[in-house]
Amino acid sequence: HTHREHTPGAVGSHLCCGMNAAVRAVVRMGIYVGAKVYFVHEGYQGMVDGGDNIKEATWESVSSMLQMGGTVIGSARCKDFRMHEGRLKAAHNLVQRGITNLCVIGGDGSLTGANLFRKEWSDLLAELVQQGLIDEEASQKYSALHIVGMVGSIDNDFCGTDMTIGTDSALHRIIEVVDAIMTTAQSHQRTFVLEVMGRHCGYLALVSALACGADWVLIPEMPPEDGWEEKMCQKLSATRSRGSRLNIIIVAEGATDRHGKAITSSIVKDLVVQRLGFDTRVTILGHVQRGGTPSAFDRILASRMGVEAVLALLETTANTPACVVSLCGNQSVRLPLMECVQMTQQVQKAMDEKRFEEAVRLRGRCICYILFVTCSVANYFLLFDCSLTSFAPDNFNVAVLNVGAPAAGMNAAVRSAVRVGISEGHKMFAVSDGFEGFYKGQIKEIKWADVGGWTGQGGSLLGTKRTLPAKHIDKIAEQMRKYNINALLVIGGFEAFLGIMELLAARGTFEELCVPMVMVPATVSNNVPGSDLSIGADTALNAITFTCDRIKQSASGTKHRVFIIETMGGYCGYLASVGGLAAGADAAYIFEEPFDIRELQSNVEHLTEKMKTSIQRGLVLRNENSNENYTTDFIYQLYSEEGKGVFDCRKNVLGHMQQGGAPSPFDRNFGTKIAAKAMQWISKKLNESYRKGRVFANTEDSACLLGMRRRALVFQPVVQLRDETDFVHRIPKEQWWLKLRPLMKILAKYKTSYDISDSGQLEHVVLNGPKESEAMAAI
Repeated sequence: HTHREHTPGAVGSHLCCGMNAAVRAVVRMGIYVGAKVYFVHEGYQGMVDGGDNIKEATWESVSSMLQMGGTVIGSARCKDFRMHEGRLKAAHNLVQRGITNLCVIGGDGSLTGANLFRKEWSDLLAELVQQGLIDEEASQKYSALHIVGMVGSIDNDFCGTDMTIGTDSALHRIIEVVDAIMTTAQSHQRTFVLEVMGRHCGYLALVSALACGADWVLIPEMPPEDGWEEKMCQKLSATRSRGSRLNIIIVAEGATDRHGKAITSSIVKDLVVQRLGFDTRVTILGHVQRGGTPSAFDRILASRMGVEAVLALLETTANTPACVVSLCGNQSVRLPLMECVQMTQQVQKAMDEKRFEEAVRLRGRCICYILFVTCSVANYFLLFDCSLTSFAPDNFNVAVLNVGAPAAGMNAAVRSAVRVGISEGHKMFAVSDGFEGFYKGQIKEIKWADVGGWTGQGGSLLGTKRTLPAKHIDKIAEQMRKYNINALLVIGGFEAFLGIMELLAARGTFEELCVPMVMVPATVSNNVPGSDLSIGADTALNAITFTCDRIKQSASGTKHRVFIIETMGGYCGYLASVGGLAAGADAAYIFEEPFDIRELQSNVEHLTEKMKTSIQRGLVLRNENSNENYTTDFIYQLYSEEGKGVFDCRKNVLGHMQQGGAPSPFDRNFGTKIAAKAMQWISKKLNESYRKGRVFANTEDSACLLGMRRRALVFQPVVQLRDETDFVHRIPKEQWWLKLRPLMKILAKYKTSYDISDSGQLEHVVLNGPKESEAMAAI
């Protein structure tokens, strides 16, 4: 690459977790491509003031940053930059250092300011020449300013991206508090009103309500209709009458009624006390939501976006519009910065003009579907247009079961499926202990209240086993006939995939199996074909990431040390690779990328060189089945021997702690949404296959796997996935995350090639029409 100079800077007044991961990625990727990289401390204020606020960054200056919240280079509001004189000073400071490329991490205000700066750049240089501060040669040499933005905001209020950097970490803080509060509320039979951030955007309130199973939620984009007070109190009373000992109400700080009157947490508390007499407490989370350790999701997102930002800067020309790197589904995209900013501003304008349905639609495809799911699974009286589904008139029987190893988020998926199914007019049946419980007849009807409080529970409350159905097909068919099961929802890992295929193969013999079947992937290993992501994988990644943080911290202040850590995953290297990216690993050994003794030796030598600088700790991850001969013990002994005199080694096998614990907000949210979409598909298929008083479905597309594929949730017939699967090693033949491995190596200072074929291309913001239910339902 040509040598270009560019600057990462965190700008704006608000901080969020994950900014440091973005700064680290920009600095290291910039150095990797041969650029000189500068920090701009204190945001735009540092750019205006110049001096020591603009410093050259080195590889070592971003070490040990991943696990730190906030931003180490500072951030501040800057009145000076809003004035022409301030921007003139900033331009002079950049030209003096030869900087013509800016990477800006902030919200819409920061990014708007950056775009204005870019537009004025030529005039600012001309003015500097006129004042004699720079010469004509410098003006020509630095004639164009290139800008790429990354959105850092806990509110997730920026149009054009599914998730902004910091949002997931903020959800972690909220859910940690809610989970803790629910135990005391349960004990004392209390109602808690929680106020979360979101002055103009209700994303945090809405998703946290979905993730914790709150009774009521109030958000700015969807003010409640007149009379909401009575409806809310009816809902709270109904919850208590079903035996619940607590109520949770979540209020966004910017919530209002239809007339623009603020609905504060204290107003809601007084209302509950006066009308119901419930013992009620208020908790305002405040700036707790901005702090703490970044989640695994935010570290990975920020790292991917940081690298993408550098690639975008390398490809810019004088005619390229300023862009923002965004996340669409599971894919990096580049969007024109001002298109996104203008869309974001249109949302606020629609809210100001009380066009609330329009505001929700402008927010994007994700929030519309979350609103629908929230209506269905919690029965909120949001009065949102739930036209994303049609309630089925027929009372079909639908069975739901968990298959394979437990995964955090399974219970959230079951709860969502049960409640959406009941909302759509079905009778829901729970099967205990997977296919084993199925053939033994461990089947019972499950009702709305039976799944209350399931969202935050880890493991599988239904019970789950690895047993496959083939040997007991006749008994399973008999149970389906006995309970008149019209459709199956299977939530699980690779065994669930194999189980669906075995049921499908037996349709010719047992007519009872000719019913719609859908599988939802749920496994920490993330090894199910047909889906980029599985329920439970995010929780496992967080367990790995936070454990690695602690393990590395244990060596703080001691001599140089390398940790060898073994992760789960079977033959799938997802946890080792992506966990390594999130934790800042130096190497990750996996089955999918064979390695030999020469590579191991090279890694040891690489670490030895790094340890001779200021780097004190090394981290090496190994997938449990990466190689039958190069075991964790072998690698530990090799590193110990070869590193003598430079570093010592310790080893850790993380084991089943990766499967346990409360589900992360992402897994709760993902499980809830994907199960709701699966139930919608079941309703549609039941109506299509109902003929002459019975359900009969034996086509390939009546047995599907619902998975995340790049940008959307997609239903794929399991038969078509057969050719995509390595059945011996229980992994998909192609796995998207392998493209992230070079990124991990680059950030660990390895010289390697980086495949840019998957990098984003400049696109345009696409607004979903009101009837595009399928697009809106995609994540």
